[in-house]
Amino acid sequence: MITGERYLFETLFKQIMAKIIPQPWFVYIVECKDKSLYVGITTEIEKRINDHNSGKGCHYTKYRKPVKLLFYEKHKNRSSAVKRELEIKKFSRAKKFDLIKNDFLSCK
Repeated sequence: MITGERYLFETLFKQIMAKIIPQPWFVYIVECKDKSLYVGITTEIEKRINDHNSGKGCHYTKYRKPVKLLFYEKHKNRSSAVKRELEIKKFSRAKKFDLIKNDFLSCK
């Protein structure tokens, strides 16, 4: 299979599988090189962080790389992830760090 056909096949396969087996969504917080925080959502954390660090992520992080993953939480669907993302984006910087700290402490 040539590259274009393979990409199309993989894309269609992912779309079909997502309908059969719903993928979890993740809300995440990364810290940029300039110490600013970015909040986003994705279905693939590792890939998304790599995208941000290779300049293929969003415009905001493109010029603030590398980014470092500080926090993520799992959601059962895109809708709940978007709602939580918007909620976290409204948090102050201090409240975002409290969320990160509390998540870290709960893992101990």
